[in-house]
Amino acid sequence: MLIPSIDLMGGRIVQLVQGEKLRLAFDDFEYWIAKFARYPLVQLIDLDAALRQGDNAALVAEFAKRLPCQVGGGIHTVERARQVLESGARRVILGSALFVADEVEARVNVKFAAEMAAAIGAERIVAGIDTKNGKIAVKGWKAQVALTPDAAMPELEPFVGAYLYTHVDGEGLLGGFPIEVARRLRGLTKRQLIVAGGIRSQEEIDALHAMQVDAVAGMAVYTDLLKV
Repeated sequence: MLIPSIDLMGGRIVQLVQGEKLRLAFDDFEYWIAKFARYPLVQLIDLDAALRQGDNAALVAEFAKRLPCQVGGGIHTVERARQVLESGARRVILGSALFVADEVEARVNVKFAAEMAAAIGAERIVAGIDTKNGKIAVKGWKAQVALTPDAAMPELEPFVGAYLYTHVDGEGLLGGFPIEVARRLRGLTKRQLIVAGGIRSQEEIDALHAMQVDAVAGMAVYTDLLKV
């Protein structure tokens, strides 16, 4: 399944390269809402909230009301998760809040994951596992914790309904997603597995689908490499 991605920054839809360099920006929201309305799921990320530089809460609510969205970006509390769900989102994506890196160790924040699952239901939680050079990236991909997806996912399994794995090294570059990574991750979980980062063709999406892996695409959609 193809899941189109909407990334919001500064009140616009944007596409960044590796989470840093602005490549594209749009403010014709009605056009993209109409384009994506036929999809069973759309991914909506508030990049400003993820980077702790404000938020696009009003836009998130507007999109979530009109499209079947899973929403991420700066969701660190049960209260915020509930607000997003009440605005119309189908699920929330939790990322940085699922991990702790202190002077002693890097670890999964199992206590927070359990509290969130108890409050809103595990089936409404997507665990965001973003990696740079094989290690989990947090805080809008500006920092890393000394954990791998292979270590983190088994700990999160009881508390989530799905995983979103983003290969930051390829994000926005349209170089293709590493299929062998998807195959390895598929073996780690029985939950829905969604991958993102560099996806550029229908052939890739079909190959991932054959492994029961869903694909998020952004840059390929907005540059018309993938027709939606």
